[in-house]
Amino acid sequence: MRKQDVPQDIGIAEGLKEVCYAVDDTGRYVLVPSAGWEPKNVTNHQAWQLIEEQQRDVATQVLEGRQSPIAYYMTKNLMDVGLLAQYVGFFRWRVRRHLKPRVFRKLAPAVLEKYAKVFGITVEQLTDQRQIGNNVP
Repeated sequence: MRKQDVPQDIGIAEGLKEVCYAVDDTGRYVLVPSAGWEPKNVTNHQAWQLIEEQQRDVATQVLEGRQSPIAYYMTKNLMDVGLLAQYVGFFRWRVRRHLKPRVFRKLAPAVLEKYAKVFGITVEQLTDQRQIGNNVP
């Protein structure tokens, strides 16, 4: 794509630009700011709507006692069990076990601290389900 052909459609994050590679007049690749491209913007918007829906579903499960708060923060941070396991240094089976509310309630403070640190919250926020109800998009 040539430098002057880089799309400048208004994106979902107005005012923000992304950087694209384009060919300038001399034939060299250069970085060019782009406001976005309509099909990409629509796709990103749909993807974020799906993510917000997943967050609401998981929040409902947590508030109903079917999942532990770890499931909500994992979804909120766009993580899966494998990625979270790597960050906290546990085996996947152990993280899956911690997703069960009755197991979560018995976790040691040091384990809760590891999860809280990964999610960028306090242990109190992790264990207080009211926080989840207040943060649902």
